Amino acid sequence: MIVNGQYLTCRSRPPIVGMETKKLKVHGTSYGLSEAGYDIRLKQDIIFDFIEYALFPKSHFIEIDGKKKQGRFVLASAIEEFDMPNDLVGVVHDKSTWARQGISVFNTVIEPGWKGFLTLEIVFHGSEKVRIPAGSGIAQVLFHKIQDSAEYNGKYQNQEDRPVPSIWEK
Repeated sequence: MIVNGQYLTCRSRPPIVGMETKKLKVHGTSYGLSEAGYDIRLKQDIIFDFIEYALFPKSHFIEIDGKKKQGRFVLASAIEEFDMPNDLVGVVHDKSTWARQGISVFNTVIEPGWKGFLTLEIVFHGSEKVRIPAGSGIAQVLFHKIQDSAEYNGKYQNQEDRPVPSIWEK
């Protein structure tokens, strides 16, 4: 069952530390508590762009907090800190505003009992320059109540306040 904002705000332990209890707007996008979930914000400033080379077709470039790299994929992080109760699971979904600009945020699952800052996997599918300002609402998290409590105890527990790359288990 998907739970709404009223359910999240009435809990003794909300899933987000310092959770905004209403929808706010910045840079033309919303963040905070929405009708059926919570809109999270992007910590880094990201620009997706193209550069023409004389001998090559357009190449895609990403600039994140002033550092450029080639490609269409980038790891970024959410401003919000999560402290998931053992009876809720969160699922990250795209925000329509950015999806209409060719931006996809991978649909990450936030496990019951997980704590930390969420790393976001962002892909650009468009063909025009797009800037996502730091602080913008970037994705929506829908929270689902699970039947039996669970406790996450994995490699991404207490994830740091920065984009964290893949951790491969031995």
